[in-house]
Amino acid sequence: MKIKKGDTVIVTRGKDKGKTGEVQKALQTANKVLVADVNLYKKHVKRNATGQPSEIVVMTRPLPVSVVALMCPKCKKQTRVGYKIEKDVKVRVCKKCGKEI
Repeated sequence: MKIKKGDTVIVTRGKDKGKTGEVQKALQTANKVLVADVNLYKKHVKRNATGQPSEIVVMTRPLPVSVVALMCPKCKKQTRVGYKIEKDVKVRVCKKCGKEI
């Protein structure tokens, strides 16, 4: 997966199209990412103790990787990721401006 934790991404499809956020977690086995303040849902939670009230909790659900695109930190544009090998180290590179991510 070319998107990692801490990257800034933009949503390209769905109800949150155009929103940007930082990746909080990358779920590689499920090919999904958890983006801050994007894809929010409400969940009704019952009380489990006698003194605790029931409540509605706002939670973030993961998005498929195919729905988000990486934003280059240098040129601030939606881009794809390329790789370059420099001194035996694999480095991610922006396809639009050619700078290291």
